[in-house]
Amino acid sequence: MIPEKFPEAVEFHTVRVQPPPGFHYSTKELRVLMDLWEKYGSGIISMHGQTGNLQFQGITAEKVQEFFDEINQRGWDLGGAGACVRTGSSCVGQARCEMACYDTAKVHMKVLNNYTDDLHRPALPYKVKFKFSGCGNDCNNSIQRADIATIGTWRDAIRVDMAEYKKYVAERGLETIQKDVVNRCPTRAIEANADEIKIDNSNCVRCMHCLNVMTKALHIGKERGASLLVGGKGHLKVGNMLGSMMVPFIPLNTDEEIEKYIGIIDSIIQWWAEAALDHERMGETIERLGMQQFFEGTGIEPAVEMISYPRDNPYFKAEY
Repeated sequence: MIPEKFPEAVEFHTVRVQPPPGFHYSTKELRVLMDLWEKYGSGIISMHGQTGNLQFQGITAEKVQEFFDEINQRGWDLGGAGACVRTGSSCVGQARCEMACYDTAKVHMKVLNNYTDDLHRPALPYKVKFKFSGCGNDCNNSIQRADIATIGTWRDAIRVDMAEYKKYVAERGLETIQKDVVNRCPTRAIEANADEIKIDNSNCVRCMHCLNVMTKALHIGKERGASLLVGGKGHLKVGNMLGSMMVPFIPLNTDEEIEKYIGIIDSIIQWWAEAALDHERMGETIERLGMQQFFEGTGIEPAVEMISYPRDNPYFKAEY
C-alpha cells in the first residue's frame, strides 16, 4: 500500500560526490550542481556528511547514471561507500588560515589520487576515513572521526611578539591574561607579567588555546609539519574512540616528504587489511591485538612520549 500511496517516495537513493579539498567551491559550479540535481533528483542536498561527501539525497535508480554522467563531465567524481577508502575531507588550511602548519588541500589531493582505486572498489575489511586538519584546533574534527587523522603541528618554539603582548596587557589587563591564558594552559607552561610572557615549550602540548586568545602576540613555530593519529571513529563495537598518536611529527612541505607520509599510510592500511576481522575499524583492530603488534606490523618506531609512566614490574610474560 505504501508505494501506491506515495509513488514519488518509493525510491530515495543518495549519490555521494567528492567535494574539493578544503571545501573550496565556486558559486558558479554550485549553481550548476543545484540545477542538475533539480533536473534529475529531489533537490535536497547535505553539505556535508560525516565522511565529508557532498550528498545528493533523493533520486531514482534509473536517473543515477544520467546525473553522474553530467557532473563527471564537469570534473566531479563519486565518493566512497562501503568497505573501502572513504572520501577524505580537509579544512581550509593555508588558503585562508594563518594557523595552518601544512598545505591541507595539497596533501588531501595527493592522498585522494593515490587511493582512487581503493575508493571506488571496496576490498577492505571495513571503511577507512582520512581527514586533514591544518593545526591543533582540528576544525575538521579528525581526531574523533578519522581512522587516519593528519593534524598540523610544529616542533620548535612558539613565536612571541612582545610589543603585541604589551598591547594585550594594556587593553585587557594582566589579571585577564592570567585568568584567560596562563591559568588555562593544561601543562602550566606559561608565565606572564606586565612586561613579558614566557612559554616553556618543552612542556607545551600544542593545544592552541593561548594562540587563539592572543593571535597577534603568539604564533605557531617555523618548523612545521603534522602529527599522524590512528584509530578514531564514532560508536560501533567498542564505542567512540579518539585517534592515538602514532607519528608525533612528520614534515609535509615537499613532494618527497608527502610521498614518505603516504608510504607510512600504506603500511598502516596493509597491516590492518591483513589483521582485521570483518566489519572491524582500524582502532578496534589495534584495541584487540595491542599496540606492539601494530608497531611491528607497520614498521613505525614507537616514541618514548607514548609511555604514560614507567613499568612498576620488571617481569613480563612472553605472550602479549
